[in-house]
Amino acid sequence: MTKIDWMSEVEKRKESLIQDTQGLLHIKSILDEANALPVAPLGKGVKEALDYMLQLGEKDGFIAKNVGNVSGHLEFGEGKELLGILCHVDVVPEGDGWTSDPFGAEIRDEKIYARGALDDKGPTMAAYYAMKIVKDMGLPLEKRVRMIIGTDEESDWRCVEHYFNHEEMPTLGFAPDADFPIINAEKGISNFDIVQNAGTPDVSNNAINVLSFASGKRYNMVPDYAKAVLTVKADKNEITKQFTSFMNHHDLDHHFTSENEKLILEVKGISAHGSLPEHGKNAGLYLADFLSKLRLDAKAAQYFQLISRFLFDDSRGVNLGIAYRDDVSGDLTINPGKFLYSQESGGSVGITCRYSVTNKMEDTKKKLESLLAKEGFGIENFSDSKPHHVDEKEFLIQTLIRVYEEQTGEKAELIAIGGGTYARSLKSGVAFGPLFPGRPDIAHQKDEYMYIEDLLRATAIYAQAIYELAQNK
Repeated sequence: MTKIDWMSEVEKRKESLIQDTQGLLHIKSILDEANALPVAPLGKGVKEALDYMLQLGEKDGFIAKNVGNVSGHLEFGEGKELLGILCHVDVVPEGDGWTSDPFGAEIRDEKIYARGALDDKGPTMAAYYAMKIVKDMGLPLEKRVRMIIGTDEESDWRCVEHYFNHEEMPTLGFAPDADFPIINAEKGISNFDIVQNAGTPDVSNNAINVLSFASGKRYNMVPDYAKAVLTVKADKNEITKQFTSFMNHHDLDHHFTSENEKLILEVKGISAHGSLPEHGKNAGLYLADFLSKLRLDAKAAQYFQLISRFLFDDSRGVNLGIAYRDDVSGDLTINPGKFLYSQESGGSVGITCRYSVTNKMEDTKKKLESLLAKEGFGIENFSDSKPHHVDEKEFLIQTLIRVYEEQTGEKAELIAIGGGTYARSLKSGVAFGPLFPGRPDIAHQKDEYMYIEDLLRATAIYAQAIYELAQNK
């Protein structure tokens, strides 16, 4: 049999691949339940992105199916077994500080810049064109090939939950939503809120009262902006001097506004993915740590001192007493992604905890609850997605190793991540690209981009992977 030149097939389709990728990136597909409709239960933007993919697939001759307006699939081929390619078209909020329109999909320096370029719209389109290449070439397959498209991956995964309640589970598959070479281990993901108990100390006529404090919108993002509104009866000039000195020391952009007795403090940090908190600068943590050092009213003092003592400058849970690591997946990490405080309601901190494959979250939660109870706090809105690990001897991994090494000429190492991908929905599923070794991981950050070269290379790798996984019984 003649060896297939997969990159040559990709090059033939380069212009349409880029155009279709830009078209998908133009859509502001952010979760928007506040403006939900019956036909768009998670918001119009994510539904528009789902429709974009389903309509593109239908036009190209795939079997397209909308599943509950929150997910869908595109399928071709025949066979009893099903190869799944699990993608998502929702994105995290764009954040601030972009050089160009976050949804402009501008091309400069051979990169496409847009929210979702790397996570996960660019890779979704690479996988789509890989399917299209295999289909258009009429290559013989023993399995059906199905792209499963989700719209709530960045939040609560209601899309895949709904999908697999109604549709077939693939025999094996991969998610193009992380790093190359191959990710065969994903940490557990637990999201929860640390909430100040009712009956905590009341506000008082102290020199400084905190009216409100807010930072962050998602558990899985390092917040890049924080704002606090104070009433100050003491010397505001002294507080603003301390604020400026603190933020300059930490090299953070900041701003303050004084209105009568009110003082508004604002801080800009650096966003990053919540599974890699050390890659960002958490604006909420820095502002909270500064506030903890002031003479605050009792309720606010309790809240901000908890953050300072147990969360500031500690992404590994050491101060909380829950630090853990193993050789398979490394350290447990914590990211405080959502902060909210008001005089009336007290405070909360939304946490994502990415815990090691061999860790037992039940034990970790008990330790947290015990510590927090002594501090006047509790845990609410707890969710837990268990770790995922696929043995390297499995057919799926051995095939992907061979494909990656043939395509790149580099050794395919197996790696573990703290991020969660749809691959964990499958018993035999791994995350496979699109970020090549040595490339910066700018997912969830401002000026997110994907190299056009990498978009093309990933498409070729995915095409060969689909063919080799689906032709084998």
